[in-house]
Amino acid sequence: MTDTGTGRHGVPEKPSLDGLEDRWAPRWQEEGTYAFDRSKERADVYAIDTPPPTVSGSLHVGHVFSYTHTDTVARFQRMRGKTVFYPMGFDDNGLPTERRVQNLFGVRCDPSLPYDPAWEPSAGGGEERISRRNFVELCGRLTVEDEKGFEALWRRLGLSVDWGLTYTTIGATARAVSQRAFLANLAAGLAYTAEAPTLWDVGFRTAVAQAELEDRERPGAYHKLRFHGPDGPVEIDTTRPELLPACVALVHHPDDPRFAGLTSVRTPLFDVEVPVRAHPLADPGKGTGIAMVCTFGDLTDVTWWRDLALDTRVVLGRDGRFLPDAPPGVPVAAYRGLTGLTVAAARAETVRLLRGSGDLIGEPRPVTHPVKFYERGDRPLEIVTSRQWFIRNGGRDAGLRERLLARGRELRWTPESMRHRYDHWVGGLTGDWLISRQRFFGVPIPIWYALDAHGEPDHSRLLVPDDAALPVDPSSDCPPGFSEDQRDVPGGFTADPDVMDTWATSSLSPQIVTGWSTDADLHARTYPMDLRPQGQEIIRTWLFSSVLRADQLGGSLPWRRAVLSGWILDPDHKKISKSLGNAVETPIQLLEQYGSDAVRYWAASGRPGADLAFEPAQLKVGRRLATKLLNASKFALGLGAAAALRQPVTEPLDRAMLGRLAEVVVTATTAFDEYQHTDALQATETFFWTFCDDYIELVKDRAYARGPGGDSARAALAAGLSVLLRLFAPFLPYVTEEVWSWWRYGSVHRSTWPTRYELTRVAPESDPGLLDLAGEALRQVRRAKSDRKLSMRTEIPLAEALGPADMLDRLALIDGDFRAAGRIGKLDLLRDRTPELVIACAF
Repeated sequence: MTDTGTGRHGVPEKPSLDGLEDRWAPRWQEEGTYAFDRSKERADVYAIDTPPPTVSGSLHVGHVFSYTHTDTVARFQRMRGKTVFYPMGFDDNGLPTERRVQNLFGVRCDPSLPYDPAWEPSAGGGEERISRRNFVELCGRLTVEDEKGFEALWRRLGLSVDWGLTYTTIGATARAVSQRAFLANLAAGLAYTAEAPTLWDVGFRTAVAQAELEDRERPGAYHKLRFHGPDGPVEIDTTRPELLPACVALVHHPDDPRFAGLTSVRTPLFDVEVPVRAHPLADPGKGTGIAMVCTFGDLTDVTWWRDLALDTRVVLGRDGRFLPDAPPGVPVAAYRGLTGLTVAAARAETVRLLRGSGDLIGEPRPVTHPVKFYERGDRPLEIVTSRQWFIRNGGRDAGLRERLLARGRELRWTPESMRHRYDHWVGGLTGDWLISRQRFFGVPIPIWYALDAHGEPDHSRLLVPDDAALPVDPSSDCPPGFSEDQRDVPGGFTADPDVMDTWATSSLSPQIVTGWSTDADLHARTYPMDLRPQGQEIIRTWLFSSVLRADQLGGSLPWRRAVLSGWILDPDHKKISKSLGNAVETPIQLLEQYGSDAVRYWAASGRPGADLAFEPAQLKVGRRLATKLLNASKFALGLGAAAALRQPVTEPLDRAMLGRLAEVVVTATTAFDEYQHTDALQATETFFWTFCDDYIELVKDRAYARGPGGDSARAALAAGLSVLLRLFAPFLPYVTEEVWSWWRYGSVHRSTWPTRYELTRVAPESDPGLLDLAGEALRQVRRAKSDRKLSMRTEIPLAEALGPADMLDRLALIDGDFRAAGRIGKLDLLRDRTPELVIACAF
């Protein structure tokens, strides 16, 4: 055990849990208790890729739950002798921040407006349009305030992060790393731009990636429409009749004989001739067996359009309304009534016209079906054609996909079952990763385009920045060899207007924090990292994208192990989240009411990957445990245990207690090594209550006495308390630090993790089962008094112990301690055939 620091505080007269956070959190910061020592070599470093929480208002108990799990690992590794690289980040760019700013300040970004350096948000209602730069500055101001609140909560919770390593995903370093990685992908042919059908959120007016989709059940209706073939009508079922002007084909299965020989039909209302084609994805048993292909109604339309090389007729704009001009080949007069309508209004108008033409067969049939949404959006996604940036991710490259699956097998997972989610996601990818977003508060795509003589961008002539200039903002910076007066003029250049998806930056958190491309020395000492802790719901986004980027940039995994947390459930067993509105109490309220150690105890009772119900009763149990640790420590140290720490432990019961504790140390250490913190806590807590309820009561009288027996008890109490404080330290950092300061030097969190040898050296040839035997005998005496409604201090003139000879021989070794604890005058040991010990009391 290594002591460092300056002095002991002594045992207070009335120890209390209140105020420990205010006492110790600032001191840990002042003394650099958790500071990373970057002089250590990689073998001595334990590096954690901490999840940067999304800065969008407040944290909830689910965050406290998972971040506590990570902190227990960090504290354990630090006590095992590692220098822990434990940074904290804040994910502050992207849609959540923009939406919060829009709602809070009543503003909307309009990139066409000039920057106003004197602009300030007004208190008036309505929606004010401001320039992009003003909007970005407002986002930055709000996130700074939010981050202060986040940091204050994390400090109070006792996270042992090094606050000198804090980063933000919109900070200069993160922007430079993100842009450098993007340009490296571009140079390697792994990033590309293309005009393609894109999932589009018409509310946020931005493209959406496959990983951000979710299906929601929504009411709809099947409409049976009559197309006109050369030999008679052809009926189709559709839930999107409004897309008739975008129809480019009908599709059936190749083996369906009903449509053999049918080559073309004419659409209802618009009378446009469209081909009839065969495709294996068409389901003969669905609807009428033949489907309408529109550009674009859903992702299947995109597949058919691409595979069959069909025409394109676009009718929907990025605002979710029908475009003013009819698509090619569609009569202007027939289309005119749909111009400017929303999807819902266009559907109603189309159905009205179909009824009038007689091409609607029967009435629409109600149906509930899954509709794709952006996970943060509230309007169904549409598919529009737009120019976007993509990173190759194995969706169209079988070789890359297999390599990423191999990375998943190489990574160590806790729990192991979570790897199947990764495999399922990688195996189901259908396209490359769309990383560009039509938003403002994010990392800009670091690209300009040369303009031709007509002022049109040439997307084959990309202008890239010099590496030394990173990070850049193409909307205000110029490409090499150009000046500002050449912006947006023929022969000059124009900026790519988009920013990167927030995951395109967050996926690089291992590179950002370890100094990839910015600090080679730090990178060599910390990368690949040891641990990625994260939520199970973002395996397909954060974990996968991080593995992808690390493989592309360095040909390795970004970390050795991933530990996935479960969810916190409300009383109705629903996941607690801000979006569901069921995060009823804020973490700061819980920390103030119950204390940080109690909240951490509750959080640590949840296993990796397992859901946990939020139970305030568990917080009370945690506070009771922390209070008992204070009081038991005060009692032991009040007996003079600290002074007896180096005395020999000679008595059988004392050795038995330390022998049992040695087993607990092995169990807890193994559990932490296997990332099962809950098992470590349970083993420690179970022994602690035995230590308090049985051992202390059994040796109390002897511990007060002078002589070898008393010295042995006090030395055992000191050794046991020292080990217990260190076993509890990852879970209950405040109360363990407080007690440690009463009698030991330095911080318990910089002391060494206990070992079995540390105890067996003090208590060789111990019989741990003797502690169990003594505890059982004492419980029987207590039960006998309780049954007679007698005080535990009631004297027992005579007690008889019945049992097998070997058990009685062992009980005789602790005769004095047992009689003193039970207030027994005389104890007779009577051999009996009963296999278990029986204590009979005579009152």
